[in-house]
Amino acid sequence: MKLYELTYLLSPELSEEDFNNNTQKIIAVLQEEGGEALEGAKPVRKRLSPPIKKQRQAWLGVLNISLNPEKLESFLKKLKSEPQILRFLITIKRPARAKKEIKPRAIKKIAEIPQIEKSEEERKVELEDIEKKLEEILGKI
Repeated sequence: MKLYELTYLLSPELSEEDFNNNTQKIIAVLQEEGGEALEGAKPVRKRLSPPIKKQRQAWLGVLNISLNPEKLESFLKKLKSEPQILRFLITIKRPARAKKEIKPRAIKKIAEIPQIEKSEEERKVELEDIEKKLEEILGKI
């Protein structure tokens, strides 16, 4: 059996009690097909944009179900024959993946990073070049 999520819209003319009765009908059809309703959400009245079958509002219901994939086709046909169902959508629910443990990246200590050492003469040449540039800049002021 696979896990599915059934989301459906029912006619807005129904009361909340009628909505619950229609949900029980859907569950009965599911059980006829050998499926099982696992959990459902509380019905919510939603405004539709754009309208569906000339209805601007509808009851929104969600059921998590388990059903054999071979029986899914006949279950869908039975849902389509229900006059109170404006629309429905069935999606496959995948089990949540276990989060991978994040390993901290190795951070090298400054002492471990190889330093490029300059000779004494190279440092003196760099300092002399810097001093000349500074004199040029300050002399222009």
